Amino acid sequence: MLRTERLTLSQLGPDHLDLVMAGLADEDAMRLTGTRTTFTREQVGAHLAALPGADDRADFAITGPDGAYLGEVVLNELEEDDRSMNYRIALAGPSLRGRGFGTEAGRAVVAWGFDVVGLHRVSLEVYAFNPAAQRSYEKIGFVVEGRAREVLRHGDQWIDAVAMSMLDSDPRSA
Repeated sequence: MLRTERLTLSQLGPDHLDLVMAGLADEDAMRLTGTRTTFTREQVGAHLAALPGADDRADFAITGPDGAYLGEVVLNELEEDDRSMNYRIALAGPSLRGRGFGTEAGRAVVAWGFDVVGLHRVSLEVYAFNPAAQRSYEKIGFVVEGRAREVLRHGDQWIDAVAMSMLDSDPRSA
């Protein structure tokens, strides 16, 4: 369990099924993450049941000061030899975006990854139509590495992905 000034991050698991399903119904969140798949309750339940104790990922439920579920923040895709992982976050609804919850949760998880797990590198990709997320990642300390051109077809447009990373030796934000 991780704690910040306003948030508690705890193991995401089967008890969060209804909350995760509600988040998957958020069309804007699905657009921002490029998710096109429709997941069944059974699929999500099986995924959540496999998370506790997984040795190649860390999935945290984000809860606010009142105990309300705010979303999830994840380090996954462990490359053990390279001491690297992928980062992702999803907040549970548009009313939670722009309030600093993602940045606060991200800082805590990235610090945990570097200081406790011993990671050397954490990386992510963010779609170019999501500059708010990119700003949040930059506040955490992620640095733009490059741009993958036209990786996502959204409606009649092609969207680029911005590659970002953070190293254990990079400066960390407060």
